[in-house]
Amino acid sequence: MEAIILAGGKAERLGDAAGGRPKSLVDVAGRPLAAYQVGRLAQAGVTRVIFACAAGQGDLFVSELSGIGPEIVVAEERERLGRGGGIRFAAQERVEEGDVLALNGDELVAVDFSALLDAHRDGGALATIAVARPKSQFGLVDVGDDDVVRGFEEAGRVPYWVNCGNYVLSEEALARFPEQGDHESSTFPELAAEGRLRAYRHDGLWLTVNTPKELRVAQEHVAAHPEWLEA
Repeated sequence: MEAIILAGGKAERLGDAAGGRPKSLVDVAGRPLAAYQVGRLAQAGVTRVIFACAAGQGDLFVSELSGIGPEIVVAEERERLGRGGGIRFAAQERVEEGDVLALNGDELVAVDFSALLDAHRDGGALATIAVARPKSQFGLVDVGDDDVVRGFEEAGRVPYWVNCGNYVLSEEALARFPEQGDHESSTFPELAAEGRLRAYRHDGLWLTVNTPKELRVAQEHVAAHPEWLEA
């Protein structure tokens, strides 16, 4: 089984917190962020991980992530291709045919990749996306019809599902990805209109790491859950 990880992020919003490293290789509790993803993919039986990265960064990804288990392969983009184009470009490095996992490289996520694969194969769709209900950043205020505040509640999860950037893609779905641009505004809406896109509901951890604050939250999570260091 192979997987593709999008890792072309420049870490611009992380600023100095990135330490001059690509966003997917930013240090989280002593390990590159992407190392946690590679470890969890290995647990699901993935033996080869292809990183879509910026030109000139391939050797760094190989040196930082080899030894976890899966073979690390890189597809260096000479120009920015967008997320959909990046996945399609990296897919040229596959040595197997059939379904492939694809995910964003700037997240700390606990998606059960084995269950995601099973759901995809049982569902019969061309692509299956993991969806989540993230925690709201705002607390709730209970306001009566008379505008009297009756109380407050801690922030809960938002009441809708969002795409958390973890997919299983069939050969046909991959062939429909754009050579440049975003699949979420082209390929996925087309598949949805055809009834050939399914969702896998993920209720566990999903942390994006785009800002210093989000990086700190990821650091704190790993510190509080040392089992992540064993993945």
